[in-house]
Amino acid sequence: MIANSSEARHVLVGQSPRTRQVLHLIEKLGKCRWPALLLGETGTGKEVVARAIHSLSPAGPFVTIDCSSMVGPLMESELFGHVKGAFTGAATAKIGLIETANGGTALFDEIGELPLDLQAKLLRVLQEKEFRPVGATGTRRSDFRIIAATNRDLAKEVEKGTFRRDLFFRLNVVNIRLSPLRDRREDIPALINHFLARVGANYSLTAEVMELMLTYDWPGNVRELENCIQHMVAINSGPLLHVADLPSNLQNHLLQRRSQYMKAAAGAEPSAISVAVGAEPDASPPTSAPRLDPGVIPLAELERRAIMNALDYTKGDRAIAAHLLGIGRTTLYRKLKEYQLA
Repeated sequence: MIANSSEARHVLVGQSPRTRQVLHLIEKLGKCRWPALLLGETGTGKEVVARAIHSLSPAGPFVTIDCSSMVGPLMESELFGHVKGAFTGAATAKIGLIETANGGTALFDEIGELPLDLQAKLLRVLQEKEFRPVGATGTRRSDFRIIAATNRDLAKEVEKGTFRRDLFFRLNVVNIRLSPLRDRREDIPALINHFLARVGANYSLTAEVMELMLTYDWPGNVRELENCIQHMVAINSGPLLHVADLPSNLQNHLLQRRSQYMKAAAGAEPSAISVAVGAEPDASPPTSAPRLDPGVIPLAELERRAIMNALDYTKGDRAIAAHLLGIGRTTLYRKLKEYQLA
């Protein structure tokens, strides 16, 4: 994500190797007008990168053309415009997005959604710098820098016959592949701080929330992370944001992690662990209790092992360990003394 969309030079948030590579390519592309193809999952920030490239040579307008939202017979009119009376309802002439982008940059977002007939017309625009509005007898000119973005594998679409090979090679001069957030988790803290700063208040996350965010896969990528921060801020006046403030998808992730961890930590079924962890042991076991079979582990020992594994997993962070174990901090401190682990 960019630091400020109004700045002359946009900077991506994050310093992971993948982000630094994208920054390097943005710098290179900002000095020329070569076509660029942005590849990546939904929510990885393709439009942000396109705007960053344009901002380094901000001649003319930046026009976003969402190919996935233009459907039906009016799609051609949206792109190329139309003259008065070109079709029923065309009471006035209209300038299309292609002409609006003249002298600047046009981002064709989700270009893989563009129908084959319009792909052919777009190719002509890129080659000849001219187009014909719907219903017009003459051509008009438009010279712009094209940046295309897609979450599809266009090479495979070419093989399937759903995307023109000549247009693909025309667009694929320089391509930038944007990594999903799960592959660059080291950028997450910086992105969180960036989104919190946008709110304008002194918000911060608990250690538990930060740890959970670093382990979540973020299928919606940066956009999902931004929505998550907005959700937390909306329901909590702050300044500290807690696990209870997380949206349902992260709450479910927490429950899954806790269940998996508890099962692995104690080497038993979750139902057995729920009895051991957080249970109050008897003050003194009866002296007449039968001797346990050597293969049976006492509940107190299971509890002790679970606590040790939790502390080892969290590198000694007792707050997170208590949260994973499903007990309060005070209970954890008491049990650490009880088992002489403090």
